[in-house]
Amino acid sequence: MDTGPAQAPRSSRAGPEPGPVPPGPGDTGDSDVTQEGSGPAGIRGGEKVVRAGMGDAPGRGAAQRKRRAQPGRPGKYERRPPEGPTSMSSLSQKEELQDEDKNSAFTWEVQANNRAYNSQLKEKVFLCWRRRKHKTNIIRTAKYNFFSFLPLTLYEQFHRLSNLYFLLIIILQGIPDLSTLPWFSLFAPMICLLFIRAARDLADDIGRHKSDRAINNRPCQILMGKSFTWKKWKDLCVGDVVCLHKDSIVPADMLLLASTEPSSLCYVETVDIDGETNLKFRQALTVTHQELTTVRNMASFQGTVTCEAPNSRLHRFVGCLEWNDQKYSLDIGNLLLRGCKIRNTDTCYGLVIYAGMAGRSRALEPELSRWGVIFISVVLVSLVLAFSSGFLAGEFKDKHYYVSALHRDSVATDTFLMFWGFLILLSVTIPMAMFIISEFIYLGNSVFINWDVNMYYEAQDVPAKARSTSLNDHLGQVGYIFSDKTGTLTQNILTFNKCCINGRVYGPDSEARRPKENPYLWNEFADGKLLFHNAALLRLVRNNRDEAVREFWRLLAICHTVMVRDSRGERQLSYQAASPDEEALVTAARNFGYVFLSRTQDTITVMELGEERVYQVLAIMDFNSVRKRMSVLVRKPEGTIGLYTKGADTVIFERLHRRGATEFATEEALAAFAQETLRTLCLAYREVAEDIYEEWQPRHQKASLLLQNRAQVLQQLLGATAIEDRLQDGVPDTIKCLKKSNIKIWVLTGDKQETAVNIGFACELLSENMVILEEKEITRMLESYWDSNSNFLTKKSLSGVNLALVINGDFLDKLLVSLRKEPRALVQNVNVDEEWQEPAQSRRDFLHARRLSLMFRSFGIPLAPPSQDSGGRCTSEVLQERTFVDLASHCQAVICCRVTPKQKALIVALVKKYHQVVTLAIGDGANDVNMIKTADVGVGLAGQEGMQAVQNSDFVLGQFRFLQRLLLVHGRWSYMRISKFLRYFFYKTMASMMVQVWFAFYNGFTAQPLYEGWFLAFYNLLYSTIPVLYIGLFEQDISAEQSLGKPELYVVGQKDELFNYWVFFQAVAHGMAASLINFFMTLWISWDTAGPASFSDHQSFAVVVALSCLLSVTMEVILIIKYWSALCVVSILLSLGFYAVMTTTTQCLWLFRMAPKTFPFLYADVSVLSSPSILLVVLLNVSLNTLPVLGLRVIFQALRKARAEEEKVEEGPREDIFTVEPVPHLYRESHARRSSYAFSHHEGYADLITQGTILRTGPGVSDDITSDSSAPCDEGASLSPKESH
Repeated sequence: MDTGPAQAPRSSRAGPEPGPVPPGPGDTGDSDVTQEGSGPAGIRGGEKVVRAGMGDAPGRGAAQRKRRAQPGRPGKYERRPPEGPTSMSSLSQKEELQDEDKNSAFTWEVQANNRAYNSQLKEKVFLCWRRRKHKTNIIRTAKYNFFSFLPLTLYEQFHRLSNLYFLLIIILQGIPDLSTLPWFSLFAPMICLLFIRAARDLADDIGRHKSDRAINNRPCQILMGKSFTWKKWKDLCVGDVVCLHKDSIVPADMLLLASTEPSSLCYVETVDIDGETNLKFRQALTVTHQELTTVRNMASFQGTVTCEAPNSRLHRFVGCLEWNDQKYSLDIGNLLLRGCKIRNTDTCYGLVIYAGMAGRSRALEPELSRWGVIFISVVLVSLVLAFSSGFLAGEFKDKHYYVSALHRDSVATDTFLMFWGFLILLSVTIPMAMFIISEFIYLGNSVFINWDVNMYYEAQDVPAKARSTSLNDHLGQVGYIFSDKTGTLTQNILTFNKCCINGRVYGPDSEARRPKENPYLWNEFADGKLLFHNAALLRLVRNNRDEAVREFWRLLAICHTVMVRDSRGERQLSYQAASPDEEALVTAARNFGYVFLSRTQDTITVMELGEERVYQVLAIMDFNSVRKRMSVLVRKPEGTIGLYTKGADTVIFERLHRRGATEFATEEALAAFAQETLRTLCLAYREVAEDIYEEWQPRHQKASLLLQNRAQVLQQLLGATAIEDRLQDGVPDTIKCLKKSNIKIWVLTGDKQETAVNIGFACELLSENMVILEEKEITRMLESYWDSNSNFLTKKSLSGVNLALVINGDFLDKLLVSLRKEPRALVQNVNVDEEWQEPAQSRRDFLHARRLSLMFRSFGIPLAPPSQDSGGRCTSEVLQERTFVDLASHCQAVICCRVTPKQKALIVALVKKYHQVVTLAIGDGANDVNMIKTADVGVGLAGQEGMQAVQNSDFVLGQFRFLQRLLLVHGRWSYMRISKFLRYFFYKTMASMMVQVWFAFYNGFTAQPLYEGWFLAFYNLLYSTIPVLYIGLFEQDISAEQSLGKPELYVVGQKDELFNYWVFFQAVAHGMAASLINFFMTLWISWDTAGPASFSDHQSFAVVVALSCLLSVTMEVILIIKYWSALCVVSILLSLGFYAVMTTTTQCLWLFRMAPKTFPFLYADVSVLSSPSILLVVLLNVSLNTLPVLGLRVIFQALRKARAEEEKVEEGPREDIFTVEPVPHLYRESHARRSSYAFSHHEGYADLITQGTILRTGPGVSDDITSDSSAPCDEGASLSPKESH
């Protein structure tokens, strides 16, 4: 059954599959398996019994197993409708089949070992232009090359609205009739800005080139002629046969032809594709497994693969192999995807199907910033001034006869020219220097993140890294965090932590009691990796007198589907399991002396305290998500039959024969384990009478029903295990702090619900006083809203209740339109078993409904029965989505289980669609890439699941706990710095440039500039830049320790309180007020004055206004800076020093003589500053600009502080107003008892074991077919297969 990413080949009964797909390794045939819909009435859904060899009737069972173990039987290839129960509704299945029929046409043809044929295949591009259909295996992620860098970077730069605007102004400045400012005032900053951005893009692209070169030059062995030769990945072509060894990375999507494993199995690790670390297996077709056993046969292999064209579907593949006039169906179970790593397989061989960029990937494009509002404002002001000049031109000409030469054209022409003149004059209102400085500020804050030693993870030598330099301020505004679970919140390392045997709990010994040397040295099979030490338990085990202890460890050594490999010798055993839980349990039993040695199709061998015992396997009832348990029926060496079962406590306790003191003690132990957020598992045992087994043997399907019913009554509860899925250090504290920061945390995982909820409690995302809403409760709440059409999802109604949502991908697919409209994002990988309820399920549903009704009444929500009419919901799809997102946004935590990588991205997009918030996604695996790219900010953890998440992220961290410092310290500081920088920059720009508008009323709207041209050029570059650069880089309102200690302060960024439209207009108004004071106070004082102390002439007046403006904005920056240091003082002195030096230089006599029109202000500043009366005017202007603002801020701070204290008193202590009616302890799905049964995401290897596929030896390819050198063995020699145990 398709239950997880990159799973084993799917059975034809598990969903829509193409044409007569032969049973692969995951199929169990149809005679030995009984399940709902395929057996007699009364069979319990989801449960299947797989018979081992001993139970076969003579001849029949073996033939059936042989028939099942032949994947790839020849025959005509065709599609057929799905059979049996499915994992989705029939409608969704039908839609997916129709969609796949449209997109799965066999348009891709590959012929093995024939590069000439494959290279001649062409595809139509446009009209008569055709190109090669098959791509090379070269990967190119870089954007530029040597020749395209300059044109492409200029093209990208001038896609920005601001750059286009500046380019237009520079062009207008080159027209003499329109120019009102010197050409260099904008041209020089423009060149500087383009150079900085081009250098940054070049540096990023050089890194991409290095990465591409490293990947393309990886070595691999390609069949060239009659031998395998070492080549590079970039030399691979479609149709090549490739040899891969253990731990090799698959260089391209390829069809598995053969391997050295039995039945040509190949084990792969797919962390770089789906993020899962448990091993998956792929299997070659039987025909290639049997025929391609030598290099000569591989060199003569001329099969043709016809399949679907390259696409982004990672878990579906449809095709066929045509060879020797026969056709063999192919599916995803025969395909090795690029990026997989070969594990536990010495050698395998594959045929390249897709190469290079034709693989299955996709990328997202960034958005561009917008400056339309400011640009429109400048245009409107220019229009107003231009029309004013047109209306007043005649009157101004009559009063001032000497300007008549400027108005020789018509009024309309003059108005048109004046518009462009004012547009040039006011272009500095959109300061190009702001873009230049912002580049340095963003870069500087990114460097500070890289330099933060408090975010350095020493264990793996991973420092924090900002891969994006333009998202620092977003880190201070995050409202939602979407996190992966495995490897992100947890270490993805499972350890045996505690156990309860016969009612007694055995935990790890204290540090003082622990032995100094390894206590398992007596066991020659011990691997030395078990960290669990309990001296009392070890004595009981070695004494071998306690039957319960003996059966406990025996069960762990027998009841599993783990495969064993003797890798380095008799005592070096290597286990491979379908889940890390099973491996941890079997490893614990191994260290305690119950060593799983080997297995065959019918037996399992265990070394029990030095004694080798062989058990005959009669049946394996594998785990699935409905049974929540696994059972093994074995015949012991003594001849008795025993049934060993392990599973969730919710199903084991219901099947106990009796309940005594041991059972109640075990229940208490389980509750204690759950409180410690350990993953618990119950173990039970029953002796099976010989007559029951004899009755079962001849009647396969009916007897399987009987055995299942008998399995409900377990004779003895052996105990329970507790496995710790260790959280990363500091995760609970980090989540607690982030929740105080008003950040909503959603966990999106492909794991099971029990596991995800267990981790939710462990990391304190969930708590016992939370009301956890699951699918039925959510559906009823939403339908109540849809039916009553009354919005109960208000903050007031839900403010007193701590809610949490726990949902899965199937529920999201049925509910959300955005997911349902994406056929490839449906629950392809979600394990949804048959609609069947365990005993007492209806009783628990009643209790859930009762508790839900109490909850509704507590905050006034009318409880309506579930609606039977779906027509209304179909007409209000947007309402469904919006209502669900509103409900989820009011929850303290949301956990989405069993979601695919694409569903993760769509959930993030859904929140962004209905809530204007900044989203952050964090993950460590390739299955998190879509989510990371969709979120506003992507954070990749450099963990154990590859580097794809890191390579697609904006920020890189070594541990989840560093996210707290990244957001609350660096993010908050960056947001505060950028906000202050923008506010101050707009203020100082308006304070200086609005003077040009006031001056226009006195120069007849002639667009004549007031300031010296060099003052306009250097004002935003030198005179007022360094202090604002200091604000953007070093400003701190509080220290890092205070930021972490007061996470409530982070809310300021979420509400965007420091820079919004209101703050922007305040800055503009403040700047306009300063310009009014500087201009009109100077004008009023200088009115009708004359003599040496007068400054009524144009140049002196301009100098006084300019100096007043510069000193006013300098005083403002002194007032707003909170973090004072020597560097701050130096920046202020440097800015004033630049003004003195540059003004003295541009007003000197030497430059005036060289270019009097370019340097007209000869000694203007010297003459003005030499008059004390004029200095008093400057001091008056600065005082009028500073003192009122300072007084208003002091008053405002006092009022805000008083208001905050009043609100704090009125609010008082918060109390929970909601309590949940306790549920009887028997029903362990209450929040006080959490079943944390955590097996694999899918069924284990039981089918392969019982079929013998994983164990059978045959004409497979030997691992000696190639060696590390390029010379293979004798091409004609038939190589002996590798023995397997």
